[in-house]
Amino acid sequence: MSTKMAPLITIGFDGTEYQVSPGRTLLVALEEAGLRFVRGVGCRGGVCGACTVLYRSPESHALVAALLCQEEVKEGMEILSLPYIPQKKVPHSLTLAADDTPEYHVLNLYPEVNNCVMCGECSRLCPVGLDVMAYVGMIKRGDLRGAAQASFTCVQCQACVLRCPSSISQPNAALAARRFHGRFQDAPADHLSKALEKLESGHYRSIFRRVRRMDPVSFQALYQRREREPDDAPPGTWLPEDRTLL
Repeated sequence: MSTKMAPLITIGFDGTEYQVSPGRTLLVALEEAGLRFVRGVGCRGGVCGACTVLYRSPESHALVAALLCQEEVKEGMEILSLPYIPQKKVPHSLTLAADDTPEYHVLNLYPEVNNCVMCGECSRLCPVGLDVMAYVGMIKRGDLRGAAQASFTCVQCQACVLRCPSSISQPNAALAARRFHGRFQDAPADHLSKALEKLESGHYRSIFRRVRRMDPVSFQALYQRREREPDDAPPGTWLPEDRTLL
């Protein structure tokens, strides 16, 4: 019995046309077409934000941000890779002066959030669907808890920075909000405190020494055999059978 293969479609990547198979992610389709990606494709699960691209489709003039490992190919796409997006990043330590507060400290680190004009471009461009403009407003109002929750799934792809007319570094401002909220406003998590105690006691040293002695083939095999949390597992319910590192 013969099976018919779906006809190839044409997409553009960094100014070059490629014939690719439909039903693939951009990453898989371009690799099948002969491209070799060395950096920015390590997770392949949409959680690191390193494979950010911009694209336009023939049916729309809108410029869309996406992740190579998540977006599916469409006929006529024109894709631009973004290996790095410069943005403001303020070095800081998780300390406060006696007359300072977490809310004001985050605003002092990233005062440009006060210049937000609420155009909504950051939210429209976010490839993981965050309401970026909303959490920027929360930082402005001093609601670090709200900003931390609203930005928690940010993958630091930095696409929102590209179109901001106020030159706000939204991902880094949100990261500071999460850090200062966690340090000064949120209750310590018991399981993290226990894990830190194990780390400081040297519990994991022998495990990591064994891993470091592995040859590349054995290490790769260990990685491929790892237990993975099912996609449909309710949050906070799944535990691996091997709990050596817990």
